[in-house]
Amino acid sequence: MITVGQDVLSLADFNEIVFNKKSVSLSPSALTKIETNFKFLQNFSSNKLIYGINTGFGPMAQYKVSEENLLNLQYNLIRSHSSGSGALLTPTLAKALMVARLNSLIQAYSGVHTDIVELLKALINNDITPCIYEHGGVGASGDLVQLAHLGLVLIGEGEVLYEGVLRPTNEVFNQLNIKPLTIHVREGLATINGTSAMTGIGMVNVIQAQKLLGWSAMFSAMTNEVVEAYDDHYSHELNVVKHHKGQNKIAGMLRDILKDSKMIRSRTDHLYHPDNIDQEIFEDKVQEYYSLRCVTQVLGPVYDTIAQAEVVLVNELNSVNDNPVIDHINQNVFHGGNFHGDYVSLEMDKLKIAITKLSMLSERQLNYLLNDKLNQKFPPFLNLGVLGLNFGMQGVQFTATSTVAENQTLSFPMYVHSIPNNNDNQDIVSMGCNAALMTGRVIDNTFTVLSIQLMTILQAIDYLGCQNKLAPKTLALYNEVRVIFPKFIEDAPKYKDMERVKNFLEKNNPSIA
Repeated sequence: MITVGQDVLSLADFNEIVFNKKSVSLSPSALTKIETNFKFLQNFSSNKLIYGINTGFGPMAQYKVSEENLLNLQYNLIRSHSSGSGALLTPTLAKALMVARLNSLIQAYSGVHTDIVELLKALINNDITPCIYEHGGVGASGDLVQLAHLGLVLIGEGEVLYEGVLRPTNEVFNQLNIKPLTIHVREGLATINGTSAMTGIGMVNVIQAQKLLGWSAMFSAMTNEVVEAYDDHYSHELNVVKHHKGQNKIAGMLRDILKDSKMIRSRTDHLYHPDNIDQEIFEDKVQEYYSLRCVTQVLGPVYDTIAQAEVVLVNELNSVNDNPVIDHINQNVFHGGNFHGDYVSLEMDKLKIAITKLSMLSERQLNYLLNDKLNQKFPPFLNLGVLGLNFGMQGVQFTATSTVAENQTLSFPMYVHSIPNNNDNQDIVSMGCNAALMTGRVIDNTFTVLSIQLMTILQAIDYLGCQNKLAPKTLALYNEVRVIFPKFIEDAPKYKDMERVKNFLEKNNPSIA
């Protein structure tokens, strides 16, 4: 059980709720604050003009709404903005969105009744996910369209996914004896005014990006291992003179993975020994290709980018991103733009660029293993059958190459792609949800590329028959994955193998420090 509203909700807490299906509870003290905040707004809003309480929304804020229409105003806002299109968010992303919205509202600066956080808790704990469409929000005034579809479910309308089936919300609520939300003052605006779609998706992206980084370090190490590379490029001594945290963390990972390997060579033993250098031309490369030798320098910035993204996304997750801010402590209501998603948008763009570079590194290492003219060690395309008759990994390389190419195109930043809208009221926007969704696609693509790389590495190990020389960590991974992807010689369709390996990578973390 994870208690929401008690402390800062961490990335680890978020992961437990979204991926491991831990239940949430609500902090009693937080509920008390929400009650206090709600009562303050009820009293304070009397005889005052407050945006979204007794005014229209956006450029129609100049129009005052009569007393008898105040509650209908909130319902109209939710229904009118439930206008999304495209694919539905996956249940994981929809749940992430709900966790993010719950954690914002429980800060007690939104003037909502406790009913709304109790209902969000019930949806999360019962694994009921609202049908929310990818396309809609521009990321200023928050993720209006995506969150309106959440609001539609909260008031008992729209559709939900429950137990894998798309069903009307009211049908599922009736089955589970869940009461729809009744609007009290401003629950409509408080639901849709915020960054919770981009934040929830962004948090999922950070979690998955961390896995990708670990796997990339693992596969980079294994690639170096099977080609019997030298060990100095990931040594402490070489990397410590470059003062970047990420680079030195990656170097430490490589040393951890390759500990006790009998295949990695020491330059001191081989090239610094007089008996080994009495020749004019060396068949072995004195230095490896950059995709093998510069792993710490390439993955180091990726590490730092993911770490910074975690800081920003966790800050946003635990922030009040509503407008206006209902401040019962200072006895006032403050109008501004905390719903603006630039912090998330910029981090998602940086993250997708970093993950694209990670996928490019994987593709180059893959190409090195498959190109016999480069590695001078393996048969073309790691073909373990008859050359010419069989094709080995030739077919799947096309998938890796085209997928990386898509990543490169997707990496154009959304952060600088503002389009004014809403009668120019929203004249500069973040496109944060678009940025988060595109980053998610880059991450998904990269899992595909890494699955192909891992399959190729395993074929290389079997070609060499070097299992007894592998480091304990790389041997353990070899044995684990060979269960779901056996060695192959004769050609056979590979798409199901790729999917099994990809699922393995998505659901597991590499066992490295």
